[in-house]
Amino acid sequence: MTVHLLVTGATGFIGGRVAAAAHRRPGVRVSLLTRHAAPVPTTAQTTTTTTTKATAKATATTTATPATVPGDLADPLSLHGSCTGVDVLVHCGSLVTGTPEAVAAVNDQGTKALMEEAIRAGVRRIVYVSTAAVHGRGPFRGVRPGEAPIAPASATSATRAAAERHVLDAGGLVLRPHLVYGTGDRWVIPGLVGLLRELSATLTDCATLHSVIDVDTLGRAVVAAALSSSLAPGAHYVNHPDPVTATDLLAAVATQVERPPAGAAIDVPTARARAAGSPMARHHLGMLTVDHWFTDDDFWKSVDCSPGKGFPRTFPQAAPWYRSYLTRR
Repeated sequence: MTVHLLVTGATGFIGGRVAAAAHRRPGVRVSLLTRHAAPVPTTAQTTTTTTTKATAKATATTTATPATVPGDLADPLSLHGSCTGVDVLVHCGSLVTGTPEAVAAVNDQGTKALMEEAIRAGVRRIVYVSTAAVHGRGPFRGVRPGEAPIAPASATSATRAAAERHVLDAGGLVLRPHLVYGTGDRWVIPGLVGLLRELSATLTDCATLHSVIDVDTLGRAVVAAALSSSLAPGAHYVNHPDPVTATDLLAAVATQVERPPAGAAIDVPTARARAAGSPMARHHLGMLTVDHWFTDDDFWKSVDCSPGKGFPRTFPQAAPWYRSYLTRR
């Protein structure tokens, strides 16, 4: 039996990977909620790989344009009828920049209206891709679902937390990745490059632990969770089981993406002194120097999906894209 799966936010960094992963699953018919009239391809943001004769045929089968459903999260009335005939709703749509009113309209009120429409249409499975940032700043070391309070430190994260409440009230599943990297990432790794530029060095002896996941694995994991019959509604963390230290994270960025001008390594107190005049550098340094390690073995045991090869193996594949992006920018 064919499963009709609707994805919101398919033009985004994560939503595009989710849509592509869903499109590759047999027995799944994918639709994309979009406020644009033009079709949205599901492979627009997939990582570039070498195409062989063996993969060319498989690639050709996943490039067909999925159906689009008109709807705008910022306009609740436009969502009426968007979930009709849908079996599974995967909600990846969110707004992370903009005025507080605009962000709340999409993330809070938009999600509330979408959940009401999903309930009205009888959607049997709802998945929302949120963020571990709903917990605010740590330290979080080996935290499992339900152990950390919801305490967002920014207005945007507060609206994502509000969206979670709407999804959970509707009987849905909330997935919380922490740092998501890979081709198309314009926030995490570029932000760390900016920090290294400000410091003119990388960090040494900073053993704080951070949960990370590459975006392609996350896309597959979200779809696996959406189609799983064994993962109960509630909140789960979706990150690679092995956390990465801040030192290793910055060292990888410095050696594979952009080496700091001076190329030296400094300790945390020196880094704080150098970042004092830059709010953005202070923001990233403040996050890196505190543990953000979220663990959830039950998630990976419950879904038919591998957590991937981990940061040391997957980050080098994305490094050329980061170098190109930062050069263009």
